[in-house]
Amino acid sequence: MKKIIFEEMGGTYIRQGDYLIPCLTLPEEEQRFIGVWGQRHLRYLKEYRRSVYLNLLTSGKLNDYLADIEEEAQERFERIVEQMKQAHGITEQLKAENQMKWVGRMNNIQSCAREIVDKEIIYQ
Repeated sequence: MKKIIFEEMGGTYIRQGDYLIPCLTLPEEEQRFIGVWGQRHLRYLKEYRRSVYLNLLTSGKLNDYLADIEEEAQERFERIVEQMKQAHGITEQLKAENQMKWVGRMNNIQSCAREIVDKEIIYQ
């Protein structure tokens, strides 16, 4: 009997009752760290960009893609926070003199930075 392309490429089948079902597996990929930013982007892909998500998943590139998004978003977040701290004059001296004021301003800056990163990187 002539082999089909799937069999010529090393594909195998498993018998389930009267049916032959192909044994399919996803390619192995290196596991890299995916934090909050990567998880948020993953959720976005699953809900709003389903075809992109499925293409990345089946090609075995999803983990690398999300890890790259994680690194890019974290770097952007830290850069924005530092720039906003300098622009608003938030220093270690303020932290030493009035901790509650410093915490309030830092929370505000981090919240703004989070929204910027979400808009620029995560939800695109």
